[in-house]
Formats: sequence, C-alpha cells, structure tokens
Amino acid sequence: MIARSDDGETLTTVAQLGKDRFGAESLERPALVRTDTGWAIFVSCATPHSKHWRIDALFAPTPEALPEADAGTIWPGDEHTGVKDPVIRRAPDGWHAWLCCHPLDEPGEEDRMSTAYATSPNGVEWRSHGTVLTGRRGHWDARGARVTSVLADGRAAYDGRATKEENFSERTGLAVPCGEHRLRAGGGPLAAVRYLDVVPLRGGGHRLFYEAPLPDGSHELRTELVTGPPEQAPDAVR
Repeated sequence: MIARSDDGETLTTVAQLGKDRFGAESLERPALVRTDTGWAIFVSCATPHSKHWRIDALFAPTPEALPEADAGTIWPGDEHTGVKDPVIRRAPDGWHAWLCCHPLDEPGEEDRMSTAYATSPNGVEWRSHGTVLTGRRGHWDARGARVTSVLADGRAAYDGRATKEENFSERTGLAVPCGEHRLRAGGGPLAAVRYLDVVPLRGGGHRLFYEAPLPDGSHELRTELVTGPPEQAPDAVR
C-alpha cells in the first residue's frame, strides 16, 4: 500500500502493489523515494520456494502511477546471498543505499543478516561498497545487524537479534560512522521495536515510524512525533 498523509497519522491510500505484480511469494519493506521527475519505489521480493530475496524498482511521475510502471530488478542477489529491506537516501552527491543481506550458504541459517552499502548517480546503476555493518559475537545483535534509518549526521538505527529464535522479534540499536562508509554498533538495544524510520519534518522535529510487537507475536505500525533535536529521535521509542 502507498498512502499519503498531511499529518503523518491519517493516511489515504493512493496505490497498491501486490506480490503477483512481481511474481514474488511475498513482499517486504519497500523504500519510496522522490526523484527529479517523480517517484521511485524499491520493493523487497521473495523468490518462490526458496529463501532468496531480490529488490525490484519502479519509476513513475506520481505515486498513483507506480503500479502501472515497468518493474526492473536493481539488486538480484545470487545463489549465495538474498538482498532485501533497502534504505535509500538522495543527496547532492547522488543516491545512497543500505541493503540487508542474508547469506544462503547454510540451510536453516538464512536469518543471519548484515548491511551492505551502495551508491548511484541515478537510482538505477549502483556501485557496491561492500559490508558496512555486522552483528557482534556475544552481544544482543550477534545474529546480525540491519540498518533501518540513517540520520543526517551519519548515525544509523538498526535491527539486531541475538539468536535464530528471535527472528521477527528484533530490537533497535544505534550505530555510529567509523570511516570509509562503515558503521560501528555500540551499546545495548534502545527499544524492543523493529524497522524504525526517522523522518525529518520541514518545520523542524522528526516523525518516527516503527513496527511494535503485540502479545500474539504479530506487529503493528506505530508513529510518534519528536519535536526535539535529531539526537533525541532514536531514544523516543524506549
């Protein structure tokens, strides 16, 4: 579902994209990006009957037109790696992407994850800069680290988990830049939520969106308004 909102809380659906549109078994977290000529959406697509993921993209002049646009695979992954959950930002020097990568070399262990970084001049042709964030052995994020949002100062919110059994029960931590595009995880988790996105607002402050766990094991999408400086945004969901 693609929705529009004036306040970040009341949403009006403008378009929908289904898994059959991509020939996928399921779809997960997309990234919606404004371009110079309209909009782009990057969608995580599950390959049927496998643990593999790829990322497809559609470009259109309006969000409403995205379902009718031609889909093209931007990050196909391969037999060794599934790629999903893109975080994409545009800046004066081009496009930047952080991608969740799942190794497929050990059956039953595909939930392991790390984050890779890539850049592009146009959103279509990308250059990979390799892995920039991994989990830490013996810590709460030992099973992997997935970037979910990048702040203006280069810090990043990320999902992590300690064990395979915690899949779908990730927690949010904060990583800091440490040179050559890399990020360094530090400290404990900030909150028991996942897929935290920090959206700067034109009038100042930030709006947070994240998945919060429910007692039955499912998740619901929640939002919060943060009126203070950017460094307070990841702490608001404690």
